[in-house]
Amino acid sequence: MQCSWKAVLLLALASIAIQYTAIRTFTAKSFHSCPIPNPVNCSLSQDTDVADRLCDESPTFSYNLSRKTHVLILATTRSGSSFVGQLFNQHFDVFYLFEPLYHVQYTLIPKLTQSKSTTDRRVMLGASRDLLRSLYDCDLYFLENYIKPQPVNHTTDRLFRRGASKALCSPPVCESVGAVDLHLEEGDCVKKCGTLNLTLATESCREHGHVAIKTVRVPEVSDLRALVEDPRLNLKVIQLVRDPRGILASRSETFRDTYRLWRIWDGTGRKPYNLDVTQLTTVCEDFWNSVSTGLNRPPWLKGKYMLVRYEDLARNPMKKTEEIYDFLGIPMDSNVERWIQNNTRGDRSSSKHKYGTVRNSAATAEKWRFRLSYEIVAFTQHACQQVLAQLGYKTAGSEEELKNLSISLVEERDFLPFS
Repeated sequence: MQCSWKAVLLLALASIAIQYTAIRTFTAKSFHSCPIPNPVNCSLSQDTDVADRLCDESPTFSYNLSRKTHVLILATTRSGSSFVGQLFNQHFDVFYLFEPLYHVQYTLIPKLTQSKSTTDRRVMLGASRDLLRSLYDCDLYFLENYIKPQPVNHTTDRLFRRGASKALCSPPVCESVGAVDLHLEEGDCVKKCGTLNLTLATESCREHGHVAIKTVRVPEVSDLRALVEDPRLNLKVIQLVRDPRGILASRSETFRDTYRLWRIWDGTGRKPYNLDVTQLTTVCEDFWNSVSTGLNRPPWLKGKYMLVRYEDLARNPMKKTEEIYDFLGIPMDSNVERWIQNNTRGDRSSSKHKYGTVRNSAATAEKWRFRLSYEIVAFTQHACQQVLAQLGYKTAGSEEELKNLSISLVEERDFLPFS
C-alpha cells in the first residue's frame, strides 16, 4: 500500500516540527516528544488531528539547560576553597552552597577522615553525584535524605554551614533579614533566620541565574565526568590547588588533634614512628591524578575545566577573579569586586573563626614557610616531588632559602582554561 500525497505532506510537516522541537530543547527548560508517523502505515493520514492529539498527550520532560551556568569548585581541605567560594557567594545572581556533600559523607561514612583508604573515600561518590545533579536542578528536597534528624515539613536547623550562603540568609528564605543585615556574620545569620525552609530555599535557587557549589569531598575531576558530560547541566569545574606544604601547615594548625603527630615532629624535631603520612600523600596523589586529567585536555572537559592555583589568586585576587568569570561566561558583579577589596587586605585576627576569609591574602599564601620546620618541608618535598613540579612549586634547598621571602617558591605559570 502506497502513501497518498497528503500523507507525504504530513510527514514533511512532522519532520519540520521535530527539528524545531530539537532546536528548542537547547533554549527552553522543557520539550514535548511527539510520535513520528510511520511511512509504512499511513493510518495517521486518515485523521489530521490524531498527530496533534498524540503530541498533546505525550509526556513532558523537564530539562535544566544552558540558560544557567553551573559551577563546581573542586578543592581539598585548607586549600583556600572557602575564599574562592565567596567569589561566587557575593554575586547577586549566583545561588551558592557551601559543602552540601558533608551530609552525604557523614550519613554514609560517618567515620571517614582524610587518611581513609581510597575505597572508603569513593563509597560516597555515586550518592554525591546524584545529590549534586539534584541541587543543580534546584531540588533541595533531595538533601533531606542525608540530613539527620530528617527535616519535618521541609524545615531543618541542621544544614551544614547554612550561614555561609548569602542566598540562604536573605529574603525570601530569611524574611527577618533587613537592609542593615547585608553583611551578617555566619553565626548571626543562623540566629536571626532560625530554621531553614527548604521549600523557600528551592524557590530562591530557581530565581537565581546560576548555581555554584564548593566541595572538598570529591577526590578527582574524573569522578565528575558523568555530570560534566550531562548536557542538561552546563557544568564547569574550577579546580583549586595549593602548595601541599601550605596545606599541611594549615591543617596542622586548624585540626590540631588530627594532626597532633605532625605537630610533635615540628616541635621536637623527631619524626613519630606511627606518623600517618597518608594525611599528606593522599593530597598529592589526588592533585597529581586530577590535574593530569585536566592538563591532558580530554574532549569531555573541553570548555569545562579551569585550573587555579591559590597562590596566584592570593597575590592578584582581582585579576584572577576576572579570569575565572571570563572563563565561566558570567558578567562579574560589583558586589564581588567590593568583597575582594574588603577581604584581601585585612589581618587574620579580624576573622572570627577558622574558616574566616578576612585576611591579607598574599601574606597568608606564604605563611607556611614560617610554620613548618625545614625537616618537615624536606620530607614533603620528597613525598610530593611530582605534583610540586607539575604545578610549578619550587623546592627549598635549605632553611635559609625556606625563610627568605625574597626567593619565590612559585614559578610563573599560565594555566590557560581548556577552551
